[in-house]
Amino acid sequence: MFRLDGKVAAITGGGSGIGRAVAKLFAKQGATVHIIDLSEQNAQQVLTEVESEGGNGFTHTCDVSNQQKVIEVFAKIAELNILVNNAGIAHVGTVVNTTEEDFDRIYRVNVKGAYNCLHSAVPVMQSNGGGAIVNISSIAALIGIPDRFAYSMSKGAIHAMSLSVARDFLHANIRSNTISPARVHTPFVDGFIAKNYPGKEQEMFEKLSKSQPIGRMGTVEEVARLILYLSSDDSSFITGNDYSIDGGFVKLNN
Repeated sequence: MFRLDGKVAAITGGGSGIGRAVAKLFAKQGATVHIIDLSEQNAQQVLTEVESEGGNGFTHTCDVSNQQKVIEVFAKIAELNILVNNAGIAHVGTVVNTTEEDFDRIYRVNVKGAYNCLHSAVPVMQSNGGGAIVNISSIAALIGIPDRFAYSMSKGAIHAMSLSVARDFLHANIRSNTISPARVHTPFVDGFIAKNYPGKEQEMFEKLSKSQPIGRMGTVEEVARLILYLSSDDSSFITGNDYSIDGGFVKLNN
């Protein structure tokens, strides 16, 4: 089950965190992976790991907010079957203290970046007879999270775009779903805590971990396995849905 033999997958933000775990798992399951990341060094490191484990892949250095660059990258991926829209950035702030610059930056990467990849990937999938898209949203799109105004906006947009693609390309055999993680332990989280809570890193890590009813953060491997399922032919009857992977955060955090 969940094999990806003969599949070609593009993973944005594939150079670290969830994207890295997805690239490695997909390659292990037989896919050729295209690792798209802003950092050439990070993408190459993941490719080295993939190849050391017997997998195949390519790297592409790309700012997903730049549509022309995204178009150029996807023009090189002629046999695309799977897109994982994972690239994204975070921001702390309410509607009052979020600046226009902050808002525009989040929009460019999280919303326009996802749009750019969908805009480029869907026609390729159409020409290949179909495909599977997994867009990474967040529980911040489902419930109110303090101080996450711009970030929540961007993840709500991911939900809407994913559902629209699912509807518009239903008969083109293109499936589009989202997943909504709660807090997942990645190097990004460690850097985020260090930047926003200097001197209180351990305290904040424990606080954020315990905010999930299950008592811990998720792992990137756990998230990657859900993405694998939704990208594989084993989920061929699933489209237009969102799946929370949150340790009970949305339903049990009362």
